[in-house]
Amino acid sequence: MNDRLKHLKERDWTETKAHSSWQIFKIMAEFVDGFEALAKMGPCISVFGSARTKQGNKYYELAHEIARRLSDEGFGIITGGGPGVMEAANRGAQEAKGKSVGVNITLPHEQYPNPYVDYDKNLNFDYFFIRKVMFTKYSQGFIMMPGGFGTMDEFFEVATLIQTKKMTETPMVLVGKEYWSGLLDWIRSTMMEKESNIAPEDLGLLKLFDTADEVVEYFRVFYTTNKLRPNF
Repeated sequence: MNDRLKHLKERDWTETKAHSSWQIFKIMAEFVDGFEALAKMGPCISVFGSARTKQGNKYYELAHEIARRLSDEGFGIITGGGPGVMEAANRGAQEAKGKSVGVNITLPHEQYPNPYVDYDKNLNFDYFFIRKVMFTKYSQGFIMMPGGFGTMDEFFEVATLIQTKKMTETPMVLVGKEYWSGLLDWIRSTMMEKESNIAPEDLGLLKLFDTADEVVEYFRVFYTTNKLRPNF
């Protein structure tokens, strides 16, 4: 490495270290604000899914119905606060006069607050990892509707936390057999049976349903014998 390049790299790295030190305070502030806001919400269920799902799509309508009925059961609904499946779930919660929470994040495209988040429950974050902590700490269950990379990220994050017991065992529901069955078949045949990278009981953490009746009944039965409490 020549002297000029070495000097430039050292200068850039020094500036990066200074920025990182100040960044810690912003991260701490987001955690504090998020914890204080969500601790007041009471028992909630997080609904994940694509921001690109349009009204009229069967999964939009299903997310809307599930959220409305779970709100009738007394649960608040937490989503990423954006359009698509998130909008559908927040809409269902509002229509049932339940708590409708949006844990929003600013993205270069497609993410904007939907109009069905309660005005006093619209939270905004700059960091994805903080946002995911908010979802996982205060949710009494997780509903995975069909989605893209973001939904898969949240799916495997939650599954890992439950599998490793960093989180109390919490209902994790996949909705849409047509959408999820291929992934679950691969997890079973390749990840579990062929490579032995997970145990059969790990796969048992996931419940796959097709209807709102199945989802609502599953949560109702689960919480007749389990406590409602933060996950960690």
